[in-house]
Amino acid sequence: MAKVELKKPIVDEISAHIKDAQSVVLVDYRGLTVEQDTRLRKSLREAGVVYKVYKNTFMNFAFKGTQFESLSEYLEGPTAIAISTEDATAPARLLTEFAKTAEKLEIKAGVVEGNIYDAKGMETIASIPSRDALISRLLGSLQSPVTNFARVINQIAEKNGGSDAA
Repeated sequence: MAKVELKKPIVDEISAHIKDAQSVVLVDYRGLTVEQDTRLRKSLREAGVVYKVYKNTFMNFAFKGTQFESLSEYLEGPTAIAISTEDATAPARLLTEFAKTAEKLEIKAGVVEGNIYDAKGMETIASIPSRDALISRLLGSLQSPVTNFARVINQIAEKNGGSDAA
């Protein structure tokens, strides 16, 4: 079997992962202990983030012709990839949070919804709350005036003689 035939399934696997991805983050994982790496993988898996280590050349081939092609310049040294199809900020948020306890983990760069960010940009992306948190904040701010209005109407009704006015 030729070398190309052996490598193609791996490139296809990476391509399948990034096909519908909202975000892809590249990290340098050198220096992590086995225990740290296990904790990191577990937290990413629970958040629905795919985290794998591939050869840089395989990732480079998979990135060609996609919105992630600009990440090719960051493919130097040991590189792991974190991919999310559901929450665009999840990989950056989780990796940045984990890097606070494991100084050896270094975010190289990432693409979030088609825009490339370097390590500093990924830190900024990490500060954005998850989609669910943003939706709950929006619903809370929409619900608050309605709740206050209902409370005022109820107080007016009680003041004017009980439940008959309501």
